[in-house]
Amino acid sequence: MSVTAPTVDLAAAKARQHAAWSSGDYAVVGTTLQIVGESLCEALDVRAGQKVLDVAAGNGNVSLAAARRGCDVLATDYVAALLDRAAERAAAERLPLATRVADAEDLPFEDASFDAVVSTFGVMFTPNQPQAAAELMRVCRPGGKIGMANWTPQGFIGQLFRTIGSHLPPPPGVMSPARWGTPEFIRERFEPQAAAIELQERHFVFRYRSAEHFLEVFRNMYGPTLKAFAALDGAGKEKLAAEIIALVGRFNRSGDGTMVVPSEYLEVVVVKR
Repeated sequence: MSVTAPTVDLAAAKARQHAAWSSGDYAVVGTTLQIVGESLCEALDVRAGQKVLDVAAGNGNVSLAAARRGCDVLATDYVAALLDRAAERAAAERLPLATRVADAEDLPFEDASFDAVVSTFGVMFTPNQPQAAAELMRVCRPGGKIGMANWTPQGFIGQLFRTIGSHLPPPPGVMSPARWGTPEFIRERFEPQAAAIELQERHFVFRYRSAEHFLEVFRNMYGPTLKAFAALDGAGKEKLAAEIIALVGRFNRSGDGTMVVPSEYLEVVVVKR
């Protein structure tokens, strides 16, 4: 399927993105999100024996959830180290899981190869959003399902992106990943080939010892945040840190000094026509 790319240096954007996700240790954050993968597999009603492709799988949250349900799972990502962590987790649970390095915008699979194509907080970060959406649809069989979990613009992580962007704006033409968390974008990209689209706003709750603990983890482990701090001078670092602490304060509902922050995401289930 041919898709016209936006007028932007996508190769440069992807190179910067790859460097960000290859830095730190996303798996430290990723493992906390496991419940989202479990919920998505239930929403998709996956069945044992189905062929499932996890795109931009990271350390394998949806992959593991699908494998636990008896699916034949292939986890893909363009960061090999993250797939290694997914394989380690699968081995620890004695779950069969295949992995393959692959670009979400150019999946190396035949049309209609999978019963379900999934991604949690992964595909949404691709620079060429229309192309990535087209690839998800292309490799899914007719009657199959595409399932995603995408942070919304108004939720906590969406606002964290916005806070970081106020210090380091994205290159011209690169669209916010939080667009994937809007019903309008999902319908625009998938409705022409969809038999049905189900959208549900859900929340993942970030739980840390404190706002400062969250900042420490994300500053050192979460690639986009790590790279943002690395690009700023001393005063810029202090300002960004203070703004992130304040953002946590606005969302925090713990009432006891710990961090209990619900972050809204859009759960997407598309049935391919």
